[in-house]
Amino acid sequence: RQGGDYLVAEQRLELEATDEASRGASFFIKADFFHDGISDRSGMEIREAYIGYTTGALDLRLGRQIITWGTGDMLFINDTSPKDYGAFYSGRPLEYLKGPTDSLKLDITGALSTELVITPSFEPNRLPDGTLFYISDPFSGVNAKIVEEPSMRTGNAEVSLRLYRYFGSTDVSLYAHRGFSRMPAARPDSMTTPSAVTYFYPELSVYGLSATASVLGGVGNIEAGYYDSREDKDGSDPAIENSKVKFLAGYKRELGAELTAGVQYYIEAMENYGAYEKALALGMTKEKKQRNYATLRLTKMLMYQTMRLSLFTIYSPSDKDHLVNPEASYKLTDELGFTLGGNIFGGESSATPFASLGKNDNIYANMRYQF
Repeated sequence: RQGGDYLVAEQRLELEATDEASRGASFFIKADFFHDGISDRSGMEIREAYIGYTTGALDLRLGRQIITWGTGDMLFINDTSPKDYGAFYSGRPLEYLKGPTDSLKLDITGALSTELVITPSFEPNRLPDGTLFYISDPFSGVNAKIVEEPSMRTGNAEVSLRLYRYFGSTDVSLYAHRGFSRMPAARPDSMTTPSAVTYFYPELSVYGLSATASVLGGVGNIEAGYYDSREDKDGSDPAIENSKVKFLAGYKRELGAELTAGVQYYIEAMENYGAYEKALALGMTKEKKQRNYATLRLTKMLMYQTMRLSLFTIYSPSDKDHLVNPEASYKLTDELGFTLGGNIFGGESSATPFASLGKNDNIYANMRYQF
């Protein structure tokens, strides 16, 4: 409704400031000042702003920061930090996919290294904006829409723990997370003729592991996780996702001169599927018991690595939908670069994630000057 054929027409100024003082103290700030010509909106976003302290095996960081865990390429199991899918689907640089949190992060390096993250305030995923994207909304006719985010109190603080070490050349990590789902659940006041719908974020715990190692001249990785739906243990509440088991395996290697290929296969399985089917109201879209995805990423460097051609594709054999993301970037100088790419969505059923975005195919271009 807002931009017609255009999603964004942005200008961004990103400023960074950092200092590593004596005795291990430091700080880092990254702020974006932006104006969007489509929405005619201007503002500022603090991407990162933290103070740090390092001494010996201890590394402490406090403030707004981006946490990256896990081994997946665009497939996230143990990386439970917030994501900005609206930014990614509209062609912003990949760095904007990862959202920041206001957290305390503690790293202790040793025979078994430990990373602890405590986040007092909840941050949800940022989803595509319905005023810019064509979005399927089962409650489009409902005017009263209430959003309830977890309140900021001690009992709602999110806690994440990672234990990791090398066994030879194999990097192994164990994960535990206690917090909330980043995706909203929807509960209408009536299943037949709703007049109001409440969006909320159910309690969620995640337990998992990952491993990365050199395999057959390339790099292989595996990752698994158990998603414990703490508010719907028996799977009888259709508004809340059931507990799930998730697994992915990936492999990446160089195929030729400056040509790299990476593949992944991902599968998730829902627990208590019978109870879920029984509780599902008539007319509601039924989720599959199992869902899987396969991805391919090709990257080719040309012209003394000043030009980069890439192709990322993700296809779901279970949902029969896909996303294709081709991109070309060129660095005219060390400071000035250009990017041209696109996002192509499709599938057989409009009820699946990528097929539901089928009207949002787009081409994007940007220029970046860094100094």
